[in-house]
Amino acid sequence: MQLFTPDFSSARVLVVGDLMLDRYWHGQTGRISPEAPVPVVHIKDHEGRPGGAGNVALNIVALGGNATLLSLVGKDEAADSLRLQLNEAGVQCEFEEVEGSDTITKLRVMSRNQQLIRLDFEDGFEDYDHAHLLSRFDHCLRDCDAVVFSDYGKGCLDEIRAMISRARAAGKQVLVDPKGTDFSRYTGATLITPNESEFAAVVGWWQDDTELVERAHNLRTACELDALLVTRSERGMALIQSDQELHIPTLAQEVYDVTGAGDTVIGTLAASLAAGETIEDATRLANLAAGIVVAKLGTATLSAEELNRAVLGEAVEETGILSVHALQKQIQTARARGEKVVMTNGCFDILHAGHVQYLEQARSLGDKLIVAVNSDDSVERLKGPERPINPLEQRMAVLSGLGSVDWVVPFGKDSVDDTPAELIKELLPDILVKGGDYKAEDVAGGEAVILNGGEVIILGFLDGCSTTNIVRRIRTTEENQGS
Repeated sequence: MQLFTPDFSSARVLVVGDLMLDRYWHGQTGRISPEAPVPVVHIKDHEGRPGGAGNVALNIVALGGNATLLSLVGKDEAADSLRLQLNEAGVQCEFEEVEGSDTITKLRVMSRNQQLIRLDFEDGFEDYDHAHLLSRFDHCLRDCDAVVFSDYGKGCLDEIRAMISRARAAGKQVLVDPKGTDFSRYTGATLITPNESEFAAVVGWWQDDTELVERAHNLRTACELDALLVTRSERGMALIQSDQELHIPTLAQEVYDVTGAGDTVIGTLAASLAAGETIEDATRLANLAAGIVVAKLGTATLSAEELNRAVLGEAVEETGILSVHALQKQIQTARARGEKVVMTNGCFDILHAGHVQYLEQARSLGDKLIVAVNSDDSVERLKGPERPINPLEQRMAVLSGLGSVDWVVPFGKDSVDDTPAELIKELLPDILVKGGDYKAEDVAGGEAVILNGGEVIILGFLDGCSTTNIVRRIRTTEENQGS
């Protein structure tokens, strides 16, 4: 199956969950403290990064999507730092500030790339009235296509059951990165994404993939999920739906750091689904994304360009007779490779030397050639009741066998319009070619191509070659033989 990178700019994702500030203090250590048997670290550098739900949102905007982040924070410097970093990255922050609580902060003291100690600052939000958060959730829900719940068990998602119910009632796709062993609280979600250990903690370990799938189906049914995705590290991913299972091998070539890989997976899934991808293709994209970020040090994101390069590396080029949808994917892949797409059209009833020369000339203008072919009904309307001589399937099969032709697509079957104007508007080739005595502005679909930055080129036909002349000669020969 051909995979392609969607237009993430159309994706609107609401991320709700536990936000934290990951702080790192870096320094050298060369002695032991005289006060206690611990190393003394001379701090030289420090940094802070959004973690938890914040990293999910960063992954979405790094792909070019639109992310709104709803979370609980304290009224403190850590919240200000998070807001500044996230806003600069393009995340819309909807923080609910809780009086008397601290923003969750994890401070790691690092020396020579080794973590010496981690200090956690978190009091929880036990006294918070979640009615306020639910009200803000309802407001944010109106402007999104998908919702991600990033659960780290810190208190932000205490009312996740109500949130899932409201999101599904609003027709939104709901994805959950789960925590703990009570997955019933995620009942009704579109998809949950436990890793292998989290999944095993709920259903127990399995002997083989068959047993894994069985237990996944049971959990999916019990929690009324559309799908369940188990991320399996070096074993890839297993997507379990009601009617199928999809096992995807890992694509990671090198693994330096798996920190934040789960955030990348669910962020890519959500952005892809919000951009109109199927859940199967969204999972394949998420698997590619995970393979990229684990090759980076630290909590990382990836760009749409990086993902697109990985997609192109996995792409299998299809040629021949294609549907419009499949052809659009192939065109996108070709353009990503810097290739120029040429398109022409015609009846091509009886293929002759003139056609072959014309198609070779058209192909020479670019890197890929699309030939759109009139349907049988369209040919009859244009040429008369005795045409076509060859039915559409045979005409397309002969064209697809030519070395100059990459893709063949039919048009005119369900329309009284005998021109490919609408098809051309959908495909928008770089060059539109027409044979005969035409002006560029009179070619069907030409205006749309030109407005899109393309061009229209008129080519001549080989003298004496036409299907009409061939048919006329055949009939003359038959009449002479009959007399």
